[in-house]
Amino acid sequence: MLALRNTPNLAGITISGDYQDLNALYQALSEVVGDEAEFLPYDNARLRVLGVCYDIRHAFQGDRETELVETGMDRERMRWLGRILPENNLHYHVPVCYPEMLFVTMALDDFAQLYASRRVKSAPFPLLDNRMLWDPNLAQVRLLQSQVAARLKDAVSEASYKRILNLIHHDYPWTAGYMDQYLDLLNVRYLHLDGREARKKALLTTVKRMVEKGPEYQALAEDIRRYARENGVDVGDVRTVDRYPDTVDW
Repeated sequence: MLALRNTPNLAGITISGDYQDLNALYQALSEVVGDEAEFLPYDNARLRVLGVCYDIRHAFQGDRETELVETGMDRERMRWLGRILPENNLHYHVPVCYPEMLFVTMALDDFAQLYASRRVKSAPFPLLDNRMLWDPNLAQVRLLQSQVAARLKDAVSEASYKRILNLIHHDYPWTAGYMDQYLDLLNVRYLHLDGREARKKALLTTVKRMVEKGPEYQALAEDIRRYARENGVDVGDVRTVDRYPDTVDW
């Protein structure tokens, strides 16, 4: 079963599962975010979700960390069943930086709405339409989101958790036209914090800045637009963070 857990120093959330778990999640996320330019205002957010998909795919291809997890099978059960069965299952792990994971979790709310609207165009509330309630791709999305919320609740105080949820569910749509260069800035700033306690304290502020798109975001967005105009490039091609830390104290 798909499982998420906080990394030891709260740098991020580790997505874990066997081949089928991660492949199913990868396929669902890829389907929900749609094709390139299908939801043009959401292209930046789409690329962030696909970035997590990229890591998930490399994980179940064996390019990330692995772990043997007990299946609950032992010799006595094997004798009773008359079969030789594995006592362990191979699970794959991929850590995702906390601000990145929270952004993707929020963006998936927007994409869930868009995905449902694309399939049941005549319904006034597509996500509540009977044809979508048991959709397997949306089920995978909600499973991921619920586990992220659970890990966030483990990481911060009850008061901070409630405030973060209020921020996350404040508005829709939220990620249309989002300048994701700001997310890079938040990611790098968060990863440079020293240790678990510092990161724990920073999570609420980080989400607040991410969601509210305050003066810092607006100033960065204007700088990006100006640079893009002056150099004849697309705003999505302008990068404001040269590189992430070479090593992360996960």
